[in-house]
Amino acid sequence: MPDQINIERFISTTFRSVWDLELLLELCKTPDEDRRQEDLVSALRASDVIVARGIDTLLAAGLITQEKDGSVRYRPASAELADEVKGAVELYGARPDSVRRLIILASSSGLAAFSDAFRIKGDK
Repeated sequence: MPDQINIERFISTTFRSVWDLELLLELCKTPDEDRRQEDLVSALRASDVIVARGIDTLLAAGLITQEKDGSVRYRPASAELADEVKGAVELYGARPDSVRRLIILASSSGLAAFSDAFRIKGDK
C-alpha cells in the first residue's frame, strides 16, 4: 500500500474535481458491472457534462475502461493504481474535507499558473 504522501500526490494529480473522485467511488461499488453514463448521472445526481468529463479523466488516468457502447467499469491498468485508489478511498472516507482541499488546491494552482502566463511584466 502506498504511503500517505504518495496517496495525496495521486489524488492531487489524478482528479480534476471532487466529481471525478465521486464518479470513481460509484464505479468501485460495482467493479464487475458495466455502467452507462445516464445511470451514473442518475446515481450521482450530476449533469451529463460532469459525468462525461469525469469519464474522460478516469480513462486518461487508466482507472476505468470503456466498452464500444460507451458503458464504463472500474478496471485499473495496474496493481499499483489499484492500491492508490484503495488508499484514496480510505483517506476520503476518513478525512473527506482534506481530500477535497487537495483536489481544489491542485486545480486552483493550475489555474493560477495559467493566469500568471498572461500577466504583463511588472504587474503584481
